[in-house]
Amino acid sequence: MYAVKMRDPKTYEIRSSGCQMNAYDGDRMAELLETHGLQAAPEGETADLVLLNSCHIREKAAEKVYSEIGRLVAGGQKPMIAVAGCVAQAEGAEISRRAPAVDIVVGPQAYHLLPELLAKAKSGEAAVDTTMPRISKFASLPGRSRRAPSAFLTVQEGCDKFCTYCVVPYTRGAELSRPFEAIVDEAQALVDRGARELTLLGQNVNAWSGEEQGVRRGLGGLIRRLALLPGLDRIRYTTSHPADMSDDLIDAHVEVDKLMPFLHLPVQSGSDRILKAMNRGHTASSYMRLIDRVRAARADMAISGDFIVGFPGESDGDFEATLRLVETVGYAQAFSFKYSPRPGTPAAERNDPVEAPVMDERLQRLQALIRSQQLAFNQASVGRRTSILVDRPGRKPKQKIGKSPWLQSVHLETEADKGDLIEVEIVSAGPNSVAGVEIGVGRDAAKLRSAA
Repeated sequence: MYAVKMRDPKTYEIRSSGCQMNAYDGDRMAELLETHGLQAAPEGETADLVLLNSCHIREKAAEKVYSEIGRLVAGGQKPMIAVAGCVAQAEGAEISRRAPAVDIVVGPQAYHLLPELLAKAKSGEAAVDTTMPRISKFASLPGRSRRAPSAFLTVQEGCDKFCTYCVVPYTRGAELSRPFEAIVDEAQALVDRGARELTLLGQNVNAWSGEEQGVRRGLGGLIRRLALLPGLDRIRYTTSHPADMSDDLIDAHVEVDKLMPFLHLPVQSGSDRILKAMNRGHTASSYMRLIDRVRAARADMAISGDFIVGFPGESDGDFEATLRLVETVGYAQAFSFKYSPRPGTPAAERNDPVEAPVMDERLQRLQALIRSQQLAFNQASVGRRTSILVDRPGRKPKQKIGKSPWLQSVHLETEADKGDLIEVEIVSAGPNSVAGVEIGVGRDAAKLRSAA
């Protein structure tokens, strides 16, 4: 790192990539910096402090960080550079060695200390903190200040599953549930600032547990409590693990109207042999039984998943088992990736890699199947009437984009504002989005129209 004094930064920019939890952490770091006098840099201007908040799940994500550092250094006057997120946790010392232009390295469990690290960097001291204190960082963060109709809310961090390919237990630590009342308070603050939809986040979000007035609750109980908040219209959660999908949580999908009919439930492979090598803790058949239970409870549930192709030792037969599972489930959407060995994980020590061309061919086949299922799911929505939450403008004049209860992007022409809930009919579908026409407005939009 540069051991020189630096000017006091006045503006910041946070570049978050990776999972939704990184997006949440990015917002929280922004709020923290603003309480210490920094302001977001105007669009198009280089900030005094650029914070790269990235993941470490795949090698490409880590290498992207180093590429961004290189561009910042080559861009003329070097800003103060901070690296945060799981990549910082996993490669703290390596970042300092490979990229001496970086001034601050802070892990995901220590970013509440960002102001102190900033002060160290300004004075020329080494500013690195990748500790994992068991004291909750959330108590040290400022109150929520950002306004948005849809917001993320972290309720659980860390993972105890130790899948053999995954770095999360090493970068995020052991599973830790935030206290019940702290979550409710933050949810209320977000709703007070205009959030109509909350997505509850966790590495294994359905492992959350806490106490409400001395009574032990699981995620289903937390969702039931949040559903009582006036002004909150929609609740989602991600990412779930099959081992933690309780009957009570499944029942919540029946009992809580505000809980959206969408479930992201990663399986990674359809081969029991590979699932065992991955240490997933479930089989393909137990996963399928769980999907059946969910759909028996809520027939319109949209299922999403994650898949890894080319895990060490994966045979043609193992991959074919994955295709059969996908065909059986019928996903509304899914994410699929080639296996990427991560240093320090057990899978990275295996000596039976799948050749790159084989991984490429398998990924193309899997993604083609997933795309066909996404299109089929969206086409089945044509003619359906539902509500959408408007969240951004579209590419065309008067075009807006919103999310359906099944997390589909819906584009249509409307005078509705960002944050309005409007009633639409789905009239056409593509693989990545659907088109709608407005047939009514939600309560807020109706009030605004009548007032006008």
